[in-house]
Amino acid sequence: MGDTLPFLIHTGSTEPIYRQLMDQVRRRVAAGQWQAGQELPSVRELAAALAVNPMTISKAYSLLEAEGLLERRRGLGMVIAAGHTGAAPKAERIEALRPTLERAAAEARELAVPTEQVLTLLRQLLEEGKSS
Repeated sequence: MGDTLPFLIHTGSTEPIYRQLMDQVRRRVAAGQWQAGQELPSVRELAAALAVNPMTISKAYSLLEAEGLLERRRGLGMVIAAGHTGAAPKAERIEALRPTLERAAAEARELAVPTEQVLTLLRQLLEEGKSS
């Protein structure tokens, strides 16, 4: 998985931690960043790194396994399941992003933030993400 922690958890979010983990795995697989056979951190390792209960990690992994996105391999732990060898089509990835952007747009309207300022902030956030 590399030298950096592959997950970012937002403890103040209303979204449960296990769902945040699941969504991040789905997005990385859809983007082609993680492919079939790639090993995920162990439950114990990830729980310690994120300072969360191991059952939270186990729940996320088990649900992703039930979806067919992950598979358990004896001696290796969880890996991305066979068949996930490249990025999903661009249209699928854009559609997966749509609910998040719809929520952000609704919040911007509620806060009466002008469109140009929202777009500027989004561009800044996208650029910040490139350097990490």
